[in-house]
Amino acid sequence: MTDYDVAIVGGGPAGATAAYELAQRGQRVLLIDRDGRIKPCGGAVPPILLREFDVPERLLETKVSEARMVSPSEQRVDMDIGGFVGMVDRGKFDPWLRERAAEAGADLVTGHFEELARDENDGLLVRYREKNKQGKLKTAHVSVVIGADGAASKVRKQGLDRQEKMKHVFAYHEIVRSPAGKTETFDPKRCDVYYQGIVSPDFYGWVFPHGECTSVGAGSAVKGFSLRKAVKRMRDNSGLDDNQVVRCEGAPLPLKPLKRWDNGKDIVVIGDAAGAVAPSSGEGIYYAMSSGRLAADACAEFVETGNPRALRQVRKRFMKAHGTIFTILRIMQYWWYSSEVRREKFVSICRDPDVQRLTWEAYMNKKLVRAKPTTHLRIFFKDLAHLVGFNPQ
Repeated sequence: MTDYDVAIVGGGPAGATAAYELAQRGQRVLLIDRDGRIKPCGGAVPPILLREFDVPERLLETKVSEARMVSPSEQRVDMDIGGFVGMVDRGKFDPWLRERAAEAGADLVTGHFEELARDENDGLLVRYREKNKQGKLKTAHVSVVIGADGAASKVRKQGLDRQEKMKHVFAYHEIVRSPAGKTETFDPKRCDVYYQGIVSPDFYGWVFPHGECTSVGAGSAVKGFSLRKAVKRMRDNSGLDDNQVVRCEGAPLPLKPLKRWDNGKDIVVIGDAAGAVAPSSGEGIYYAMSSGRLAADACAEFVETGNPRALRQVRKRFMKAHGTIFTILRIMQYWWYSSEVRREKFVSICRDPDVQRLTWEAYMNKKLVRAKPTTHLRIFFKDLAHLVGFNPQ
């Protein structure tokens, strides 16, 4: 007998979604989450997330309808989203997801995961310390463990024999008070994205409004590059230099899914722990929740059948759904972020209405748009023209 069918370490969007889905199916779920940890995140969510995961619009801090791309030469290209991108505050959004899982029947524990272990019959044990219980070590006997504990996942390091080097950038942002309304340099309905080497030599910087607050952040894998100086530069450019700082956060941000997410037996990782973050954009909330739902499906099957092959399906199904988009985004990042000249041309291409329409339709619906072949052909020749230095009208 086990204490729980499934133990989930990490209560962010991936872990909380898995816990909610499993609890709804009647599984005995233990969800362990650290208290007060907020991941640095721009907080953007597409409308499809609200529909697929039954998330109420009241959790959105604001709806953004425009995006501004800023090039190395300060060229500014404004893009009409053609709908909206929702903005959430992870300090409010994540707790709501955890509370929903608890209401569905999951046992929510605020504390620290310590280690995985085995009993004399090779049964899986999870050891953790619950907050406000004098730090006493507790042990739970479980059938399967889901590691949703971030890029530096302890579950992955302890539970998966094959350790892959995770490709990532380090992300840092500051949550500051937003201006009272629209100014010459700030728009509460617009996301600003900086493709400048001075802001990030290999990624990008952002200014994302969250209603009363705004996220100003950047990411880079270059050692020694000062993200704090980059953020200060963007705050100055946006007229936010004197605005109160509510909190500062930093963490590694994965940019490529790992080749294996399970141990072939009774452990699987998801979300950032599995590298389920979109290359180029660093978008992670939607993909974390998608991996959480797939993990719930697989773990429910595993508990019922005892067949560890079910866990292997989590990554396979995730990559089937999102792998093509991830590959395209990875190529885009490798090519367009590699120099100031290419970043300049990338922002110029964003001025094209065909590019804008297909980009935002793909983002908001999380699938490649089946446009007319002539549209794709037209975009191809325009991109080619930009690459060779000719700017088509």
